Amino acid sequence: MIRPRTTTEVLEAVRAAVRDGRALRIVGAARWNDAGHPVRAPETLSLAELTGVVSYRPDDLTMTVEAGTTLAELDATTRARGQWCPLLAWGDDHGTVGATLATATSGPFADALGRPRDLTLGLEAIDGTGRHIVAGGRVVKNVAGFDLTRALVGAWGTLGIITRVHLRLRPRPAVDATFAFTPRGAGLPPMPIAALAQVPLPSAVAATLGVADAAWLLRVGANASAVAAARAALDGAGRVVELDAAAWDLVRRDSAPPSPARQWRWDPLSLRLRDRFDPQRLLNPGLLGEAP
Repeated sequence: MIRPRTTTEVLEAVRAAVRDGRALRIVGAARWNDAGHPVRAPETLSLAELTGVVSYRPDDLTMTVEAGTTLAELDATTRARGQWCPLLAWGDDHGTVGATLATATSGPFADALGRPRDLTLGLEAIDGTGRHIVAGGRVVKNVAGFDLTRALVGAWGTLGIITRVHLRLRPRPAVDATFAFTPRGAGLPPMPIAALAQVPLPSAVAATLGVADAAWLLRVGANASAVAAARAALDGAGRVVELDAAAWDLVRRDSAPPSPARQWRWDPLSLRLRDRFDPQRLLNPGLLGEAP
């Protein structure tokens, strides 16, 4: 196990692997590595110790963190300033920022608040030739020509090892309410504001929460009057139970790991990207189902 603490150490480890023609299994918290095909590599490079907030600009709503920083640390740091980076991936907050981006793992808040590619302003990575790549920007998205940031997010570490990321933040709503909703009819009623998240409530989770008959879980965030109006709309259309926001942790943990096969396609562009950034196929070889 190679456990670098700095980008320079990641760079040195990859360059040594390139010299030796030695493949590497790339991991963050090392929890979703079997979500795809088996990785054919004799050595593992873990980014779990490449952690910490590099810079935080609350006025710009931006933050730069090392890839091994956990989602929990990201949330705690931004919460103190009334902000958040709503990655809130399926799984839980013990996962790392780098792995969340590498796997493009979204969650129940993605449609309203942004997917990993939407929340990533830029990043740094080490590709399979030992080059240090800097893509995008720190404050606003900076793209001229091919958007390499979007290519690396969701590539499962096969184009480059994400080492540092520049993230877009959002203000936390003044009022943040979670409701379990059982409609009298079908579906959800029209509401005066869009929900931050709305998902069909899994039966096992509903039973754990004590709302076994509930069909939907909703999270509404805005000012007090807007949230009250949304609650009134739900009350008029069915049964509503207000829950703690921790209910979303149960829903996120109830989900299945992401699948590389759903995100990567063996089209000509993808093949050219692999040839350009990892010609020896040293980074996570086999994960995407390619032939030995």
